[in-house]
Amino acid sequence: MRGHVPGGVVLSPIEITSASVQLGDVIQIGGQHCRVIDLFQLPGGAKRLVFDSGELLTMHMGTRLDALRLRRVRGGDPSRALSPRHHRP
Repeated sequence: MRGHVPGGVVLSPIEITSASVQLGDVIQIGGQHCRVIDLFQLPGGAKRLVFDSGELLTMHMGTRLDALRLRRVRGGDPSRALSPRHHRP
């Protein structure tokens, strides 16, 4: 599900790992939406996530989660901003 947020920002569903998680990502855990406000690198490629609620989550290298990420849109139609790009050969 993609949603348009006013101000030229689009919510995009993505799969994240400990290597790709970013500040601001929103992860649904136990029916609650949790926004990542801080990250700490741990040994072995793991990361400790701190959510805006104060809760912590450790993502190990093999952990894969679905998240929402805000992406800025510059001009044009925001609904087309995240569609696959077509390149000519």
